[in-house]
Amino acid sequence: MHPSTVSAPPVMPGVVDSVLDLIGETPVVRLRRIAPPSGAQVLVKLEGRNPGGSAKDRPALALVRDAEASGALRPGAPIVESTSGNTGIGLALVGRLTGHPVVIVHGGTMSPEKLALLRLHGAELVEADWTAGPENPDNPRAVADRIAAERGGWRSQQYDNPSNPGAHYRFTGPEIWRQTGGAITHLVAGIGTGGTISGTGRYLREVSEDRVRVIGANPAGSTYGGGPADVIRVEGVGTTWPASHWPKNLDRGVPHEIRTLADDVAFGTVRRLAEEESILVGPSSGLAVGVALEIAADLDERHVVLAVAPDSATNYLTELSR
Repeated sequence: MHPSTVSAPPVMPGVVDSVLDLIGETPVVRLRRIAPPSGAQVLVKLEGRNPGGSAKDRPALALVRDAEASGALRPGAPIVESTSGNTGIGLALVGRLTGHPVVIVHGGTMSPEKLALLRLHGAELVEADWTAGPENPDNPRAVADRIAAERGGWRSQQYDNPSNPGAHYRFTGPEIWRQTGGAITHLVAGIGTGGTISGTGRYLREVSEDRVRVIGANPAGSTYGGGPADVIRVEGVGTTWPASHWPKNLDRGVPHEIRTLADDVAFGTVRRLAEEESILVGPSSGLAVGVALEIAADLDERHVVLAVAPDSATNYLTELSR
């Protein structure tokens, strides 16, 4: 057939070229049944709707793209990260589609579902001692550093790489402002690497001329709330390290306050969301929503409290079904 007679491919505005194009633009839902009836509106941003199942898809894509653009990540070079799971899943998804093998250093307490998803996405798994302190060569970050050095890999450094909060400043914050029509008065987000609360919170404080109040949700046992270190049951958030070793991505000037929530309230909120709202989320989402509900109970209907739910229940079915 003569080239001039070949039909152009049809224009299909609802079709994307890759699941990477589906990252972001996650929905926001209003809680109708478990929110205080005479308090503020409580909204939940469902980050589990990202293709990798969590909010970590956003920084994973930004980390890789920014490193490729700067030359720090060479074509085909391995990506190495220490993670409790969700960032690893995001990196494995992005790495597979951009031609980079991914090595994930994890603790032995990661949920079976996360381990299975990482394997399905082609990640190589290396177990390390998640309880090892920052000066211990066996702690996950040190192990990841050694692997990257040995293999000529790139350390994504989700805790200290500004592309992490940058992704939330550029995308998550503007989405929330647009989706709420600028009506949001309180943002609640868990603190893990510090990326979500720092990037999203900074954007919302700026765009609202500091009208939006930012609250960090902290699990029991985490030092982010100022208390002593102990066992953290809520996977993916909190830290047991001293403040001198907190992530560089945590901008301590962004949250107005940090609230610590008891484990039974966080896990109970997960079950209430499932039973009363048909919203299936993981424990870190229960933590954020639990704090949002506490805050909303002390406010009136003029206020809008939005909790970032970083993942879905899919990655925690074993734990949540006990």
